[in-house]
Amino acid sequence: QVQLLESGGGLVQAGGSLRLSCAASGLTFSQYTLGWFRQAQGKERQFVAAISRTGRITDYLDSVKGRFTISRDNAKNTVYLQMDYLKPEDTALYFCAAHKRSFGTITVAGDYDYWGQGTAVTVSS
Repeated sequence: QVQLLESGGGLVQAGGSLRLSCAASGLTFSQYTLGWFRQAQGKERQFVAAISRTGRITDYLDSVKGRFTISRDNAKNTVYLQMDYLKPEDTALYFCAAHKRSFGTITVAGDYDYWGQGTAVTVSS
């Protein structure tokens, strides 16, 4: 049974930082492309960042480039999202997702096979 468990969310002031983690179990982690998505209240789920199986290829939503960094530790079965210079518009429920893929990254939510339950991020102004 595949499980993805996010952690690290919370309340932070604008300009602050948070580091999200997503621990995976029940799958061969190094065979999966991983992604982070977010969903603000009343809005659709939105791609934030993705990372290839080896970590050499990453992709970001334009509005988070230069502020967010996705990384992974295949030895720990964990993917991270370092979020710096947070803005109120970053407030959302953040989800990690996994897709078994041989190369590259995926930005479309519907292409992912497994999802976590989400961790809430609130950025106050």
